[in-house]
Amino acid sequence: MFAPEAALLTSTTDTFGVGGRDSDSDSDEGFTLFPPKARSQSQLQRLPEWIADAISPLSEFMIDVDPQEYFADLQEIAEGESGSVYAARLVCPVQSLSLSSGTTHVAIKSIAIHPAVSPKFQDLSHEMELMRGVHHGHVLRMDAFYVNLVDDSVWIRMELMERSLADVVGLVGEGLSLQERMIARFASDVLLALEYLQKHHIAHRDVRSDNLLLNASGIVKVADFSNAVRVTRNSPMCVGAVGVIYWQAPEMRVGAYNALKVDVWSLGATVWELAQTEPPFADVQDPRQIGVQWPPLRQPELYSRGFHEFLKLCSRPYASRPNANELVNTPFIRNACGRAVNVQLLSQCRAIEEHVLQRESESGGES
Repeated sequence: MFAPEAALLTSTTDTFGVGGRDSDSDSDEGFTLFPPKARSQSQLQRLPEWIADAISPLSEFMIDVDPQEYFADLQEIAEGESGSVYAARLVCPVQSLSLSSGTTHVAIKSIAIHPAVSPKFQDLSHEMELMRGVHHGHVLRMDAFYVNLVDDSVWIRMELMERSLADVVGLVGEGLSLQERMIARFASDVLLALEYLQKHHIAHRDVRSDNLLLNASGIVKVADFSNAVRVTRNSPMCVGAVGVIYWQAPEMRVGAYNALKVDVWSLGATVWELAQTEPPFADVQDPRQIGVQWPPLRQPELYSRGFHEFLKLCSRPYASRPNANELVNTPFIRNACGRAVNVQLLSQCRAIEEHVLQRESESGGES
């Protein structure tokens, strides 16, 4: 079985967030780890030359220890384009990894080292530079990098998350009830992350349900900063569309855009998706037919005036679109459910998945 915090996690998102830090500290401290025992020669010094060359973009972020002395009982919980993600049990004191007291498991993403993944290591290095000093309770980031010489791979330590919001949406068709106040709690968490990122002039540029992850405490964290960019207050403009078109702000497709405005649109598209179980324009075949306003909700009468107003604010033209800090106190967000409700929602997700697995098992036996 998976570790408790990752039970029945089935997401195929490529990046899972990282470990054990829920504070809003702006600390710019680097990783501080203590090897379990002294070595006459460091592990990194003993790397074969071809491995050292391949991982050189990440060299300053590498922890010079054997990760198998820290983590055991790896169980695969997700697959991505560049590697699999595992739940791993800690076999060392949490203090030696700067993790929160009580942490028993982490997520490990394993990326095989070979020439074809060299661009991925460059991207990871860029992401680490971008996120240096970024610490927030709703931002999920990579905690540490190791080299595993047993299978010639880079191990990335991250916080073990329960599931993505895309996973939650996928269970609505199986009977999960996703209520407006639950959606508001999800959106509230994301807004707090975006407010913090915007203060640091960072635009995520790929906010969508796959990149919004829930932990076992029902807390949403923004993950995967591979498309993120840091701009300046006086020059926030960017060019080049990134992300997935269904969640993409329309101005990204027509030229230069204010990078700090696009994430609010994408959050609105995600809220729309959580209500409709699919992203806006999912049924449009020709991308050129995607409009600058979202389609109408199928049953608008099911949602409050505050919900509709929130969507309207998120979809304003970028010049008048509010920032994250202006949306935090809207009626929709103020009416969010308590955290315990979303913890119960996670229990319902697990119960539904167990039922689905049992149904499929019985169906297979009958055939």
